[in-house]
Amino acid sequence: MLYAIIGEDRAGSLESRLAARPAHLERLQALQAEGRLLLAGPCPAIDSPDPGPAGFSGSIIIAEFASLADARAWADADPYVAAGVYAAVTVKPFKKALPA
Repeated sequence: MLYAIIGEDRAGSLESRLAARPAHLERLQALQAEGRLLLAGPCPAIDSPDPGPAGFSGSIIIAEFASLADARAWADADPYVAAGVYAAVTVKPFKKALPA
C-alpha cells in the first residue's frame, strides 16, 4: 500500500537539512531502485522553486510499504529526523486516484 510521509521542518533548520541531504537522498534513491517511490520532494518556505535562505517548510514522500508500521519505522529512521530537521512527521495511508 502507498503511504504519505509528511515532515514539517522546525524553524532555522536549513543548515541541518543541507548537511543531512545526501544521506536523505540515498534512502529515497534506494526506494526508487526498488520501484516503491511514487514521489518525493521538499516544500519551499516561500513561493519559489529556489527559496534560497528562506529554506523549506517540510517534505512530502509518497511510497509503497508493507504496512503503516513499516512506513513509520522507515520515516523514523530518516536522516532528517536524526539531524533535527523535522519538528513533526506524519505518516498515513494514501490512495492514489489520479492520474490513472
